[in-house]
Amino acid sequence: MSGTHQEDAPILRNYRLQGEYCQADLACPGIAPMVEPGQFVHVRMPGLAHRVLRRPFSVFDVDPKAGRLSIIYKVVGEGTAHLASLNAGTSLDLIGPLGSGYTLPDSDDEPIIVAGGYGCAATWLLAKCSPAAPFCLLGGRTDQDLLLVEEFQTLGGEVRLATEDGSKGHRGLVTDLLEQALAVPSTGYRKIYACGPAGMLRKLSEIAEHHCLPAEISLDHVMCCGVGACFACVLKRKTDSHRGWEYVRTCREGPVFDAKDVVWQ
Repeated sequence: MSGTHQEDAPILRNYRLQGEYCQADLACPGIAPMVEPGQFVHVRMPGLAHRVLRRPFSVFDVDPKAGRLSIIYKVVGEGTAHLASLNAGTSLDLIGPLGSGYTLPDSDDEPIIVAGGYGCAATWLLAKCSPAAPFCLLGGRTDQDLLLVEEFQTLGGEVRLATEDGSKGHRGLVTDLLEQALAVPSTGYRKIYACGPAGMLRKLSEIAEHHCLPAEISLDHVMCCGVGACFACVLKRKTDSHRGWEYVRTCREGPVFDAKDVVWQ
């Protein structure tokens, strides 16, 4: 695939970030300079011979000059628990960068970034690369699911928080914050960028359509091959064909899609 490399990436640091979330910094000078916000890497870890499939991880951050790439992951099962146990110097087999990422905002745009849970990590690079300071809405089930709050605050834009249990910020959903922000007539926001659980993205898409705002959303679908060969991660995208939709692959045509094109099921 053009623009995609396979690389052995030694772990530079692998540590607990907060709660069940961890961060791994990897040395991969071949992949790191090519990464665009919203893309992912497909990872094969050593010591899990019975787990033959790679695992996709959104790229959280990159330092192209240093050849460093960082991912954030949550320990939820055998694979991520094994990843959390790996020490610096252990190499991971990476393929990347993969997928279609976000369209960077124009310099005169006023972007809104809406992220739920792990979506905070998946949208950080976009926020960092945005020419204008983004307005960021971050949500999670608890305060432990609010990732990178201080990092988002350093970008200079307003950051609002929501937790379902009320442990920090607004008690409720991050889409509540979006509706509140867009209810103010004087706001000049021009585009929404989002990543999070499917239910959040579906509601966000409805809000964006109601306010006639374009939105790009990153969908988290189960992937097997990661390169578009197996068709395990398909979804329906609207078209002008006679049936009104077509199947597309999240790993290849996505994971970032125009919200108005997604057929929600």
